[in-house]
Amino acid sequence: MSKAATDLLRPTGVADLRSTTRRAPQDMPPLLPGLLRAADTACLAMAAAGGIAHAARLSPDLDRADVLLALLGTLAGINLLQASGAYRPASIVSLNAGLGRCLLAAAIAAGLIASAMTLLRPGWLAGAQDWLLAWLILSLLLLAAVRLGTTVWLRQWHASGRHRRRIAVIGAEAIGQQLLRCLHGHGEDIEIVGVYDDRKDRLPHRCMGHAIAGGIDTLVDDIRHRAVDQVVIALPLAAERRILDVLQALRQAPVDILLCPDLAGLRLKKLSARQVGDAPLLVAVERPLKAWNGVAKALLDRLLAAAILVAIAPLMLLIAALIKLDSAGPVLFRQRRYGLNNEMIEVFKFRTMRSDAADRNAERLTVRNDPRVTRVGAFLRRTSLDELPQFLNVLRGDMSVVGPRPHATAAKAGGLLYPEAVRGYHARHRVKPGITGWAQVNGWRGETETVEQIARRVEHDLYYIEHWTVAFDLWIVARTIFGGFAGRNAY
Repeated sequence: MSKAATDLLRPTGVADLRSTTRRAPQDMPPLLPGLLRAADTACLAMAAAGGIAHAARLSPDLDRADVLLALLGTLAGINLLQASGAYRPASIVSLNAGLGRCLLAAAIAAGLIASAMTLLRPGWLAGAQDWLLAWLILSLLLLAAVRLGTTVWLRQWHASGRHRRRIAVIGAEAIGQQLLRCLHGHGEDIEIVGVYDDRKDRLPHRCMGHAIAGGIDTLVDDIRHRAVDQVVIALPLAAERRILDVLQALRQAPVDILLCPDLAGLRLKKLSARQVGDAPLLVAVERPLKAWNGVAKALLDRLLAAAILVAIAPLMLLIAALIKLDSAGPVLFRQRRYGLNNEMIEVFKFRTMRSDAADRNAERLTVRNDPRVTRVGAFLRRTSLDELPQFLNVLRGDMSVVGPRPHATAAKAGGLLYPEAVRGYHARHRVKPGITGWAQVNGWRGETETVEQIARRVEHDLYYIEHWTVAFDLWIVARTIFGGFAGRNAY
């Protein structure tokens, strides 16, 4: 995407997230995820057979149930691999990501088998641990071998240049020029074989550094004699007659034909197609956490919040006692903040300021050595222990464990309210706010003196929303537990 287009999408004053985001995976053969899934199934089946054979050699009294469980383990393993995202492009391209998902799926499958049979048949595990362990080890070795082989093959495939898509562009005017700008940064994966336009006589000889090769007839002839994978029609959508003529001329060409959106569409971050009734439509923005993703997120929130509240109940009682001993006033503090869809919610926190200095709208930022903050409150803020009561908000449904932090309504940066300081600020409210988040574990928390500080937070929040997975949530929780949420900017 061009710099101008990217700037329209990025909050004001924000630098790139190269240190915290991943590069998009390169293209791969479309059949590879399916082939990899079949190979993994074969690996798990061979591991089950090997585990049973090993156990049969050690124990002639092997139960039929063991064989059935080995088969069920194979089915559970392949489904867990699918659920963990092992066949997504990013997991296939990255050896570490692929191996991690294989380990997770195999371990969970083995744990499910062991747990189920221990409940149904007490004492079963003592006699079946040999084959179960053998199955787990063989599964991991075979799956790892497949992933390693896939990685080596992909590197050779990319080195040969066979992954590069050869694209012809129809249209040398404004939309075609903008399209070529968007493609120029992807020279490793894309080769522009030519630019074509029937109005060649009215246009300059070159378009964004590419010679205008000719009109549609020239393109048809080039497709016959040159390798072309895709043809992109970059004409105004209002030019219906021209577009239909191009489609008619290319109807027998063995290539993919893509229709480029207009200039407004090219400035959107990503588009996908969807059929609604009989109308093919472009999806500009999708609601995050739809369908099963929303169910998984809600279930994860409730389970984590309930488990954590049980675990930290003694700590919360201790903190409550220290607050009461340190200063007069209530233990909890409630503050109105923005929640999902910009709705107002009441967020619970341990009180960290003197009761007579409470700032319920956060109109005045907390600074280092703030006289309003109590002695216990300073420690709670520095360690983020003041946020613990927000697990009650999670159980109530107002918040998530992980998500963009809820900001107070009157919070400012550089003298501006947050929505005024950052373009697209309210996009972070498309999901429930969280106790911890991607911005916080990357150090963007605490005092916001400048627009840059809040802009960086918002950019991290939007990245989280666009890339949410259960594994991503668990990774942020793990980083928070091991100190990622505490920061030197928290006062």
